[in-house]
Amino acid sequence: MIRLFSILFALTASLQAAPVNVLLITVDDMSADSVGAFGCKLPGTTPNIDRLAKQSLSFAHAHMTVGNCMPGRNVLFSGLISHNNKVEGFYQVTNPAWPHMVDLMKQAGYFTGIRGKVSHSTPYQPYAWDIILDTLPDGTKAHMKDARSYGLSTAHGIAKAKATGKPFCLSVNISDPHKPFWSVVKGGGRDPHMPSRIFTADEVPVPGFLFDDPKVREELALYYSSVRRADDCVREILNALEASGQAENTVVMFLSDHGMPLPFAKTQLYHHSTHTPWMVRWPGVTRAGAVDDKHMISAVDMLPTLLDIVGARHPARLDGRSFLPLIRGGTQTDREHVFKEYNENSGASRDPMRAVQTKRHLYIFNPWSNGERVFATATTGTVTYRRMAALAKRDDRLAKRLDLYRHRVPEELYDVVDDPDCLHNLIAAPEQQTALSDLRSQLEGWMVRTKDPMLAVFQKRDDAAHREAYVQKVEREAIERRKNRPRKNKRNKVKK
Repeated sequence: MIRLFSILFALTASLQAAPVNVLLITVDDMSADSVGAFGCKLPGTTPNIDRLAKQSLSFAHAHMTVGNCMPGRNVLFSGLISHNNKVEGFYQVTNPAWPHMVDLMKQAGYFTGIRGKVSHSTPYQPYAWDIILDTLPDGTKAHMKDARSYGLSTAHGIAKAKATGKPFCLSVNISDPHKPFWSVVKGGGRDPHMPSRIFTADEVPVPGFLFDDPKVREELALYYSSVRRADDCVREILNALEASGQAENTVVMFLSDHGMPLPFAKTQLYHHSTHTPWMVRWPGVTRAGAVDDKHMISAVDMLPTLLDIVGARHPARLDGRSFLPLIRGGTQTDREHVFKEYNENSGASRDPMRAVQTKRHLYIFNPWSNGERVFATATTGTVTYRRMAALAKRDDRLAKRLDLYRHRVPEELYDVVDDPDCLHNLIAAPEQQTALSDLRSQLEGWMVRTKDPMLAVFQKRDDAAHREAYVQKVEREAIERRKNRPRKNKRNKVKK
């Protein structure tokens, strides 16, 4: 009996000591309030993500650092803000001076794999993941909009890790609702990768930062149908994890890389540009259905948090810090701000911006804004933008919105509690001057701490000539970088 008890005790201790697995799930271009659990006004968009939320700890005030993909994802995987990891746009950094999550997790004994957004998730490509899951077990290339394939990829990655005897760290990145949206295709047919539910133009909510119009509603219906297809992918991924028998020993972390791919969301630093539906499910640690509405967390905090979860060492330099105490149900001080920055779009246009956000306010600094320069953004190709441009010719309100979209102003201040759509710039409001002064001070202190090269221009933000000289300088540098960019073969081409 004593011997049997000793064997059982040893077995139990062994099971408890098993390293925890990590499954990171991201969706592409999805606003937080497109998720039911995060306040979506359209019923039925995300039943599977909502189910995950009921099993998880959700963060009500989580933000990405930027509203575009490759810079944002490199912040997640480096723990460094963009001006320190040097992935400020959509280009390769062939000699990064920082370790990537892949390096650190492999050093900690983990098997690493990725599905989707491969070239966007590392400073250069190809990177040394143990496996790239874009090819399915039967040798065929997975379609980025096929929900079933995400389950197959997840199962394949878990099985490969098991064969090595290592715990897994998998990054499964769902393409939806990034364009192309689900839609009727030429010839009257339909995209074969059907969402489990199709939404119609008359039922979708119109975000407050846009405008109600039949053409806009039609594009939003395609967007929300694509959100539902992303949710279908989450279902397949979680089913594969459950079928593997590893769910109880796996931390699932879910988030979106930034807001919807429509004007005033993607490629911006507004509230809906960066607010992300971040949740963590860790069986036996997180409390099911809990919501942290007190603390603010940022993309730059993800890597140190994952390293603490698995007990891995931290690199010498990190701009973020672990929120593991919050995952465990505790509290942290100095969680009242998140800092955000934008530098360059996928076409290599430099339009630098910096921002600081609290639960109440958002302050944005746009040194590129000179009244003439037009902001280059990915959303100008949308139906919604073209409709706004057309209607602005006879609608004064939309003409003002279009002018702001194109030219902005050097400084913006918003009350994101009363005005989350960021429609009313309070920069000159007398009652907001104390808050404005505090936010400017917070941003300057962060720029000093992170050695932001934009510090000097921020300190001289009232000098229009100084702002313009700085922006022209970084524009010239971007042009030179494009000229000197090494030719890439098909294997390591970075997609725009």
